[in-house]
Amino acid sequence: MTDVQQGYKWVGTRSIRPDGLDKVTGRAQFSADLMLSGMLEGAVARSPHAHARILSIDTAAAEAMPGVHAVVTGADFPDLTDSDAAADVINRSLNVIARDRVLYHGHPVAAVAATSRELARAAADAIEVTYEVLPHVLTVDQAMAADAPILHEGLEGGGNVAKTLTLDRGDLEIGLAEADMVVEREFTTKPVHQGYIEPHATVAETNADGRCHIWVSSQGHFSIRAQTAAVLARDVSRFKVTPAEIGGGFGGKTTIYLEPLAVVLSAKAGRPVRLVMGRGDVFRASGPTSGTSIRVKMGATNDGRIVACDATIALEAGAFPGGPLNGAVMTFLACYDIPNFLVEGHDVVCNKPKVHAYRAPGAPMAAFAVESVIDEVAAALDIDPIELRLRNAAVEGTQSYYGPPFARIGLVETLEAIRDSDHYQSPLGPNQGRGVGSGFWFNMGGNSSVTVSVDDAGGVSVLTGSPDIGGSRASAALITAEEFGIDLDAIRVTVADTESVGFNDVTGGSRTAHATSAVLAIACEQLRADLCSRAAATWSCENDDVEWVDGRAQRTDGSVPPLSLRDIARNAARTGGPISITTTENTRGAGPGFATQVIDVEVDPETGVVSVIRATTAQDAGRALHPSYVEGQMQGGVAQGIGWALNEEYVHNDDGTLDNPSFLDYRMPVASDLPMIDTIIVEVPNPKHPYGVRGVGETGIVPTLAAVANAVSDAAGTRFADLPITPVRVLAEGGATGDESP
Repeated sequence: MTDVQQGYKWVGTRSIRPDGLDKVTGRAQFSADLMLSGMLEGAVARSPHAHARILSIDTAAAEAMPGVHAVVTGADFPDLTDSDAAADVINRSLNVIARDRVLYHGHPVAAVAATSRELARAAADAIEVTYEVLPHVLTVDQAMAADAPILHEGLEGGGNVAKTLTLDRGDLEIGLAEADMVVEREFTTKPVHQGYIEPHATVAETNADGRCHIWVSSQGHFSIRAQTAAVLARDVSRFKVTPAEIGGGFGGKTTIYLEPLAVVLSAKAGRPVRLVMGRGDVFRASGPTSGTSIRVKMGATNDGRIVACDATIALEAGAFPGGPLNGAVMTFLACYDIPNFLVEGHDVVCNKPKVHAYRAPGAPMAAFAVESVIDEVAAALDIDPIELRLRNAAVEGTQSYYGPPFARIGLVETLEAIRDSDHYQSPLGPNQGRGVGSGFWFNMGGNSSVTVSVDDAGGVSVLTGSPDIGGSRASAALITAEEFGIDLDAIRVTVADTESVGFNDVTGGSRTAHATSAVLAIACEQLRADLCSRAAATWSCENDDVEWVDGRAQRTDGSVPPLSLRDIARNAARTGGPISITTTENTRGAGPGFATQVIDVEVDPETGVVSVIRATTAQDAGRALHPSYVEGQMQGGVAQGIGWALNEEYVHNDDGTLDNPSFLDYRMPVASDLPMIDTIIVEVPNPKHPYGVRGVGETGIVPTLAAVANAVSDAAGTRFADLPITPVRVLAEGGATGDESP
């Protein structure tokens, strides 16, 4: 890769988003919009219990209903438990449809395909399931108790602990002994949902030869293909997956729920089948992120040097192993250079939906606890909270908390940007408080493929395999325009199906802009060389005598008029045939991302209601390919974090049923709940990327929980350690102080 480039024409501009017109006019096609000839509608029968043994399933009444074409149960799916399939594949299969036991309220037990959605739902309701209700556990504390019912035998960590992960360095006892002060606190967070507006939806058409075409709104149709094939014990070559537009994902649409059900229903009915989750099913049966129980013990010297940290974090995995353990443990102290630490994490199963990724999985909960304690340390030492963070901040050359030394990173720059902001310097009023927090996310590289083609008119077509959930089509167009030196309007970017473009990893992990732009830069460089070679053939000169400048091939000696992209394309048949290239790379060098935020709140001492009145976020993007998209990602992370901190939580009854499976009762923030979220884009270029890109999608949510909690604690004069900070909790802690803040 080349050195980080400067002086761009297109990169860094705020071009019109390529999908904008179709989305605002309603022409964009989502999975639920697809209509195929003879298509049936599907519905899923789900468990009313949190934990129960399935004694029998009687589908006769449903099958006898007019218009019902197929009914399936777990018996129609491969039993992988005694196979050589990986444990996560087996668990995913059991989550798609239950076999002998249901493990959470909403666990699928059967599915129906009928001529209308209403009929399919009625048929699903007509399926009679006999259960033996079993004891259940709903929290990590219940699940880890000595007398807890065991969900799965033989888990790695023993009992209901699926896995334990530990990171340590130095000598914790010596570090704590060196500390002049020690703060120890316990924290909890609740499960929260990603809250995407579009529910899960898919259409499947299985042919008589067993080949299947799936249409799906997802964050990675190659991954959906692989997962579906695995749980059905079929080869991936039997499946073609076409991506639809996606109405939000935030990590929650990187897995399968409906796809195998639709495939088997379609095979049984001999017709295409569409399955769409209702909102209640989305809440009951698709993965939220984990609830957590966290303990942090931190020691610091009087001059503000953090010398030791002892911590544990237990995460709800839901019904099957696989909570965001790695993300929580490996980001826990990543913002700081702390010589002595021991951080232990536990992945704990319980009778709730299997959790799934949610924007920097695991990191916001870890940062909530760590940044809250750091805030308390700063107050005890009478040190400005940003200054304390600066004294302990990881910088270039610091051995990262999770292992390798950091290359060039931008944490200090984000802290300084907030410290120097008008927001941080502004006064506060009565019952108001201010909180800050910093956060980290790794960002990823991974596998990406692009195909770049030039048409006869000199237009450029770019095929990628990464669903666009954060502006990847716009960033790809900007990179292509920059690389070729042509107008943005000459470029078309398409997200192609699994048979039209090479393999791509999911759109997740903040990898897509980084990886796609890196691969695209390589492809464009190779194609420019081909174009120069074709121009040399046209002029009967050596390749070295031709260079590409401002969208044209020109002789270095200026002896002939230059050839435009259109000129070369028109002559392609005589210079080697179609102009096209496919490039695939397993990209490396993802740059770690850091963000710092300051949030002001006002607490009503009579009602306990917390209002966020001002928010500013500073984040290192490395290089902002499209600043508007970057700002949108930053603002979106803060908005979600505010909801997580103040309102959102899964509420389960004692019997394990979910009590708030709708947007009416699951309280997400809306526009009237939020201030204008100010953004400061920090650009510390990633030296391992041709344009300096780091990735921005996840880091922005990491500090928000802590920044809000610190602000409420500042306003109320007492520490809040349990999220969400609802009015009931505020009043229980004494409301606001009513003091005038300096």
